[in-house]
Formats: sequence, C-alpha cells, structure tokens
Amino acid sequence: MTNQKRETLFREATDISRALDETVLETRLLNDDFRIRRLGGTIVITTGIASLGPSAIRDIISAITAFDSFTRENDPYGEHDCAVMTVSGIKIIWKIDYYDLSRRQLDLPS
Repeated sequence: MTNQKRETLFREATDISRALDETVLETRLLNDDFRIRRLGGTIVITTGIASLGPSAIRDIISAITAFDSFTRENDPYGEHDCAVMTVSGIKIIWKIDYYDLSRRQLDLPS
C-alpha cells in the first residue's frame, strides 16, 4: 500500500470518527434536554412505578433529573440514555428511546 493510500484511508477513518463523535454529542444533548428539562418528549411510566404512588414517582423523576454519574460502565456509548439506580430503597431502570409520533416505530435521531 502506498503512503498516499494510507493517508487517504486514515483521513476517511478520521472523518467517520469525527462524524460519529458529533452524532453522539447531539444525541447526548437531546437526551439531557429531555431528562433534565423535559424538552422534546413524553415521559412513560410503567405500571409498577405508577403503583408506587405520586410521592415516589416525584422522587424518582427528581433523581433521574439530577443523575450525572455517567461512566463508561453505565453509559458505554456516551449518549446519557439510561441508568440503573436506587431511589428511596427502590431499584429502578430508566431509559430514553426514540419513537415516531405515533409511538409505534423506534426512530433514531438523525
């Protein structure tokens, strides 16, 4: 392989990596806007969480809003889209997903 071909491949790989990094950052910003400020989405609560009552729901949503302990272990893609945590002694899992407006088909941000 010539040096020119290596440089071209390296440049293309760098361009792809940069584009992926930008997509991750954009997704992270959208997820944080929704998680922290409730912008751009709808909160869906499972029946199990709903059965805990309004006070527990308020505590759980507050804890999710305040959560900022994202690491490579719990956020491997850097998108701030889910976590497992304990709130008032209750272990919960929260997740942000993208759906079309009818909420029937998973839709990824572009």
